[in-house]
Amino acid sequence: MEVILKDDVKNLGYKNDIVTVKPGYGRNYLLPQGLAILADKSNKKIVAENVRQAAHKAEKIKTDAQAVANQIGDVALDIRAKVGESGKIFGRVTTLQLAEALKAKGIDVDRKRISFDQDPTAAGEYTATINLHKEVKHQIRFNVVAE
Repeated sequence: MEVILKDDVKNLGYKNDIVTVKPGYGRNYLLPQGLAILADKSNKKIVAENVRQAAHKAEKIKTDAQAVANQIGDVALDIRAKVGESGKIFGRVTTLQLAEALKAKGIDVDRKRISFDQDPTAAGEYTATINLHKEVKHQIRFNVVAE
């Protein structure tokens, strides 16, 4: 089943992409949630025209995302967490904590665009990926330190 995505869907594709999915996934999740539309001939024409008209806007969005990535640069963040004697974290470190730490440095990033490369389970150094644009991804290092 071919569908056109109306919004970015993690592990599937980005807005206006035409993707092939299993019929049940498309019919029971993507279409009812408003995340996709059927990829028939007329919808493909409409999306192609919208993409063509929005090309210059997309370039500006990409440039803005690249500027944010340059602003982040090689910033290393310290995330405070309660740590036991063995070095394991009580609770978890979340993307919200990373977003707030970046905001404290003057960089505004939506927490939903941050994903951990490896879940932080103990004190130490980790990396996270910030998905600023479909072509602009940025790695950020952070240290989990004991409170």
